[in-house]
Amino acid sequence: MSLRVAVQMDPIETVNISGDSSFALMLAAQKRGHTVWHYDVTTLAWENSQITAWASPVTVQEVLGEHFTKGELQKINLATDIDVILMRQDPPFDLGYITATLILERLEGQTLVVNDPASVRNAPEKMFVLDYARFMPPTLIARKLEDVQQFWKQHGALVIKPLHGNGGQAIFRIEEDGTNLAALTELFGQVWREPLMAQPFLPEVASGDKRIVLVDGEYAGAINRKPGKGEFRSNLAQGGYAEKSDLTDKEEEICAAMGPELKKRGLIFVGIDVIGGNWLTEINVTSPTGIIAIDKFNGTDTPGLIWDAIERRL
Repeated sequence: MSLRVAVQMDPIETVNISGDSSFALMLAAQKRGHTVWHYDVTTLAWENSQITAWASPVTVQEVLGEHFTKGELQKINLATDIDVILMRQDPPFDLGYITATLILERLEGQTLVVNDPASVRNAPEKMFVLDYARFMPPTLIARKLEDVQQFWKQHGALVIKPLHGNGGQAIFRIEEDGTNLAALTELFGQVWREPLMAQPFLPEVASGDKRIVLVDGEYAGAINRKPGKGEFRSNLAQGGYAEKSDLTDKEEEICAAMGPELKKRGLIFVGIDVIGGNWLTEINVTSPTGIIAIDKFNGTDTPGLIWDAIERRL
């Protein structure tokens, strides 16, 4: 079947075609004969029970610097003109992001939105993971300095990060002596209204931070991301690099534990992060990445698996 697909994402002009998962999904849709549209979330609108966006039909190709062509920008009805919406804009997960999910949720029963907007709203990366706390390292979510200091006294060196950050940004390591702990806690409180997340620094991160992709609750592939020189963050966006990887027994247990719930919630494309083969740190549902690297190492077709899952739901 030929589908009309709208991709709600950041500007297509700036995507890195060698690693962008949204671009890979657009390529895969096009190969299946689907029509692809691109729109910016800032053009999303509700009026008289109709949900619209200003979108352009796009054609994509794997040619650096000439990776897309756009048709005329026009106002489309997301209920009657589109079959599937891929909600793929990057965080921050702020009120703007939440408002977009509230609008798109009103398309239920008319247009399939992937991932399900209500489930995305109710499953922020560093909060949904608390449902699986038995797999997590010791974790603190708090704002008060005294709570953070007490946690540091218990665990020594820490990693602190914004509760709704992304891409490895604004993640700090606090050494055993606690230098700058008070100053950073104060800074976080000034920059973000939300609490921060603190966890013990896990030396195993030097061996990699694994990104595991699940498609409709089923394991699809994994890569092991290692920090670049002079870094402790292994995010590819922060200079990390990827290696081929399989799952440990513990990682298989983690995937089996959360798979049915992901499927139930309509979270078709999910990336989870596991350190040292043992410690679950995040469940990424907003705009997961990593599928291009996974397919490169494994010879798989993860975008195809995602479109298979979407077409089954239709």
